[in-house]
Amino acid sequence: MPRPALYSSSRPTRRPLAASPPEQNMPPAEGMATPQPPAQADMAQTAATRAIFRPPSKRSWHALWAAVLVLTTLLAASLWQQQRPARAPITQDDIDAAVLRTLETTTPPSAAARAVDAIAPSVVRVVGYGRSKNRKQEIERGIGTGVVIVDKGIILTNLHVVAGSDRIGITFSDGLETTASITGIQAENDLAVLQAHKVPDDLQAATLRSTQNLRPGDHVVAVGFPFGIGPSASAGVVSGLEREFTSPQGKRQLSNLIQFDAAANPGNSGGPLVTLDGEVVGIVTAILNPTEARTFIGIGFAVPIENAASAVGMPPF
Repeated sequence: MPRPALYSSSRPTRRPLAASPPEQNMPPAEGMATPQPPAQADMAQTAATRAIFRPPSKRSWHALWAAVLVLTTLLAASLWQQQRPARAPITQDDIDAAVLRTLETTTPPSAAARAVDAIAPSVVRVVGYGRSKNRKQEIERGIGTGVVIVDKGIILTNLHVVAGSDRIGITFSDGLETTASITGIQAENDLAVLQAHKVPDDLQAATLRSTQNLRPGDHVVAVGFPFGIGPSASAGVVSGLEREFTSPQGKRQLSNLIQFDAAANPGNSGGPLVTLDGEVVGIVTAILNPTEARTFIGIGFAVPIENAASAVGMPPF
C-alpha cells in the first residue's frame, strides 16, 4: 500500500537561539511599533470595535422618534391643506339668504313686548299707608304705580295715590323695598314727586319723549299695577289729545290730557304711558266710567310728560 502523504510547513523550522542579554534589553528601532503581547492586542482591537459600533442611548432614540413624529405631522398638515377645497367668498346673496332663513325660523318679540322690556326697569309699585280709625293698625290707603325719571331715585306718580299717607312704600323692579318722601306736588295735574330713601345700585331712569309729534292712532303701552297686580302691561292707541276730565266727585278737573284706549284700572294711576320705543309720553292719571264700578270701559287719560317734567323742575323739550 502506498503511504499517505504527509504535509508540513514549507518554512524551515528554526531552532530557537539563545538571545544574548544585551539584545533583550535593546530599545526598539525608531519607527517600529513596540510589539504587544497577544492578549493585550486582542483587548485593544475589541475596545476599538465597540467604540465604532456602540448602540445609541435611550435619549438618542427618543429624540430621533420625536423628530420623525414632527416631520410626519408637518407633512400630513401640508397634504391636508393642499387637498382642502378653497372657501368661496361670502356674497350679498349669501347674507340675504341667511337673514331670510333666520326670519323664517325665529319669531321676534312684538313691538309692545320690546316697549315693555325698555320701560320695566324704571317702573315701581307705590303704596300709601295710613292708620286705622283707632290709630292702632297701619293700613293701605292707596295702591298705584310710579316711574323713575332720575336714577338717584326721583319718582313721578299721582298725587291721589300718596296724598294723606303717613308712610309711602316703594318696590323697585329688582324687588328692593324702601320708603319714600314727597318732595314736590303739582295739584293741577294730579302729580307728586317722590324721593326714594334707598335705590338699587343699577337703577335705570326712564327715557322721556315729547308729545309734540304724538298723533291719534299712534300705538302706546300702559304699564302699572292694576288692583295691585303686576307689573302688568296693556297696549292700545292714542285716542285723542288735549282732552279734559272731571272726577266723578267733582273734586278734580284736569286739562290738556292724552286720551288712550289701552286698558287701565285702579292701580295703574301714576304709571307710564309709553311709545313702542319704550319712551314715556305721559303719566296715567284717570279713567272715565260713568258708573260706580270704577273699571275700564275704554277711555283712559294721561298727563303729558311735559307737564310731569315741569313738576320736578326739569326743562321742557
